[in-house]
Amino acid sequence: MGEYGLHVRYEGDDDPDKCSARKLARFDLAELHNSTLATPPGIVLNPFAEQALSPADGQGSGARHDRLVALDCSWETAEREAFDLEGIHRSLPFLVAGNPVNYGTAFELNTVEAFAAALCILGEREHAERILSKFTWGHTFLELNEEPLRRYAECADSTEVLAVQDDYLVEE
Repeated sequence: MGEYGLHVRYEGDDDPDKCSARKLARFDLAELHNSTLATPPGIVLNPFAEQALSPADGQGSGARHDRLVALDCSWETAEREAFDLEGIHRSLPFLVAGNPVNYGTAFELNTVEAFAAALCILGEREHAERILSKFTWGHTFLELNEEPLRRYAECADSTEVLAVQDDYLVEE
């Protein structure tokens, strides 16, 4: 499979200086879209999705399987309705943020961390490292989540991902 296209439904309601999606776009590593209609279908990273992302999601064919789509908005305004994007909706399993704003907080990843996590789970570690390399703290995200990302990438499907996630949630 070719490299995943990274697409962002950009709300623009957070601090532009700290916006990882805008930085990715400046380096031509992601494409920003200002409306839901303009955002192409893909694997939508949605924290409200019922099914967890797994390596199986990257094995399909067609436009929905070669693009990752994220919604870039403030965590304060993130609501279920905001994720009304076309595609296959998947949540990310337990991971902790490595960015300075939410460092060490579970499930509150910024946009580049969400993309990097998804890429690692889908077997695209080099692509994840490339996008994170644009951030001084990018390596921290991979270091903090080294073991869970490796384990999630070894799973066959969403059920196995959730079983691995349970190992980390019990420890909390």
